[in-house]
Amino acid sequence: MSAALVLGRARRSVLVIDEAMPRHLVTRESHGFLTRDGVSPSDLRKVAREQIAAYPTVHFIQEKAVRAEGSDGEFVIGTNSGESYRARKLLFATGMKDLPLGIEGLDEVYGKSAYVCPYCDGWEMQDRRIAIIAGSAFGMHLTRTVSGWTNDLALFTNGEALTDDDKEQLARRSIPVFETAIRRIESEEGETRSIVLEDGTEIERTAIFFAPKLEPGSDLPTVLGCDTADSGAMIVDEFGRSNTAGVFGAGDGASQKYQVAAAVAAGSMTAAMLNSELLEADWEMV
Repeated sequence: MSAALVLGRARRSVLVIDEAMPRHLVTRESHGFLTRDGVSPSDLRKVAREQIAAYPTVHFIQEKAVRAEGSDGEFVIGTNSGESYRARKLLFATGMKDLPLGIEGLDEVYGKSAYVCPYCDGWEMQDRRIAIIAGSAFGMHLTRTVSGWTNDLALFTNGEALTDDDKEQLARRSIPVFETAIRRIESEEGETRSIVLEDGTEIERTAIFFAPKLEPGSDLPTVLGCDTADSGAMIVDEFGRSNTAGVFGAGDGASQKYQVAAAVAAGSMTAAMLNSELLEADWEMV
């Protein structure tokens, strides 16, 4: 929507195809966005739609884009309802989708006392007894990051083995490690109470930060020939341009900066570059 706002103000005809299934549906508050800290994601979207409504060339439809073809200046997007739309440029801001981790009880606490982004939700969980649930390599990174918000940490690798060096680092900092697979998470009304392992061990914890499993929100950039990273995210330059002419990417689906402020900034910058390409093309037609 950040891109739609910029393009609307540039008097461009814009169609936003939104299936209304954002990743933040479980999130009660959004943080780290200057002037909007603590606002709910639903309210953020609501205000955005209200402000964009001032620009009559921007239109929204609640559908899912399922087909894409064409080339720069002559794209066609098809939706799940069977409709087709033509566009000179495409901007994918489709984000990432969470895949199930297969841990019983995680859904009940996700967005209430279990989170994936310390910079988004670390302040609210500060000084709690925090469980880090992540595999070996990322687990060390996440543990180190979350240590800025609490001195009471425990790392759960859910069946993965740590290296001896990693174990030594954690032991020096009195951070316990549990490599046994997790059986379930005990909670009450969304508040984490403990982690139960497959061997029956139960460890009291009151909050969780975990490494999610993600997939791209859309495979259409790949269909159009866009290069992607190992994570599935589009590879774009600093202006959101992919290797496929006329196709742009912004937000979580084109970076690993999973924060609202970063996504808004990327959408704005990418829209400006997209409009610049349209202006240049129009200029050359005269």
